[in-house]
Amino acid sequence: MPDMIPFSVLDLSPILAGSDAAQSFRNTLDLARHAEAWGYKRYWLAEHHNMPGVASAATAVVIGHVAAGTKTIRVGAGGVMLPNHAPLVIAEQFGTLASLFPGRIDLGLGRAPGTDQLTARALRRNLASDVDQFPQDVVELMGFFLPEQPGQAIRAVPGAGLDVPVWILGSSLFGAQLAAALGLPFAFASHFAPSQMDHAMRIYRDRFTPSETLSEPYVMLGYNVFAADTDEEARLLRTSVMQAFVNLRSGRPSPLQPPDAGFESTLSPPEREQIAHMQSCSAVGAPEAVKAQMAAFIARTGANELMITSQIFDHQARLRSYEIAAQVHAELSREAQPLPAQ
Repeated sequence: MPDMIPFSVLDLSPILAGSDAAQSFRNTLDLARHAEAWGYKRYWLAEHHNMPGVASAATAVVIGHVAAGTKTIRVGAGGVMLPNHAPLVIAEQFGTLASLFPGRIDLGLGRAPGTDQLTARALRRNLASDVDQFPQDVVELMGFFLPEQPGQAIRAVPGAGLDVPVWILGSSLFGAQLAAALGLPFAFASHFAPSQMDHAMRIYRDRFTPSETLSEPYVMLGYNVFAADTDEEARLLRTSVMQAFVNLRSGRPSPLQPPDAGFESTLSPPEREQIAHMQSCSAVGAPEAVKAQMAAFIARTGANELMITSQIFDHQARLRSYEIAAQVHAELSREAQPLPAQ
């Protein structure tokens, strides 16, 4: 049996109903410290804008907050939405982070805006930037991290010559193709957009071109975990993210709502079907149920790493969910070890 794969954390720094962003950032740092102690490999934050329930819009700033409050865990962006930014700006931001926290910073890049079109215009001042320019922007950004060349007119200061691992993020086949062509690690957003996960993984693995960065394909998959001490509690905790999904699809995004035991009964059949599909890459339940679901997903996909997200309203319940996932990881790791020779 192969060695157990790493688990990592994806945090949207959720803003809770009745709370504010300041408390979200305190919760984020507390979760990061626990995740570090529990053995998670990375702690990534995501860029979203004009979202009442997401506090991590200024992603590089929050990464600095988390990295400063932890010691060993890798911290990064999952991801920066590159069409919203000039590549040089991101090179300088992550060059700064890598200078402050050497060997601990990751940069995941996506081509979605992370918001609606009106907000995208406000971010960029116009929509002249083209998502089809994304591959060239990635290459330009990576170039700013190379050692400075004689006569180079534009430099990232800091940034040039620094080791900032770049990942390609995606929820479709486009990111898989780009990551394969550039020889970069690939993170797929199967935690909310699982439709093309299997196809994207096949394309990435089949077309992967080794690079100085990476000799073999490396796939990280997003995965939802709603773990609690009982199956019933876990199912209840999950209703917060169900409400968030319905609110977003209805054009009324909101802070993360408290769990509602009767919420599922209010859903229409199409809403039930959409939620079931969107969250098909999930583990929900008590520890043994979660262990079985996670082990089956890892075995089926052959993922190199899982990026776990737990959008849970109560902070202590959220910590407990990640603690259970860490315990599952420890148990699966022990089971993956070869038996001693007789």
